Amino acid sequence: MLFLEYPPCSTCKKAKAWLDAHSVPYTARHIKEQNPTYEELKTWYEDSGLPIKKFFNTSGLVYKSLELKDKLPTMTEEEQLRLLSTDGMLVKRPLLVLEDGRVLTGFREKEWEQVLL
Repeated sequence: MLFLEYPPCSTCKKAKAWLDAHSVPYTARHIKEQNPTYEELKTWYEDSGLPIKKFFNTSGLVYKSLELKDKLPTMTEEEQLRLLSTDGMLVKRPLLVLEDGRVLTGFREKEWEQVLL
């Protein structure tokens, strides 16, 4: 599975420690250095069944500086995916992409336990 992280992020550190403690194998990818592509995001979004807003880091500085809270509702899904692909800091993290297409956004220990253990 693919673990997209921003290493300085405390939530990402907790999630990674949880994966390691439970011996869950993953491939780590720095979300800022290797931003998800439009094609990846489109696939993950479509496969996940999650609302597109779940893929946005709504508490991030970039999200706030672009005033996306007001802009996203008027944007198409295509426009939102294209925007997400421009900057890894816009993407919710950690982002865990399982081989079966399921996607976990953010780190909620109970949810990860149910899905991964």
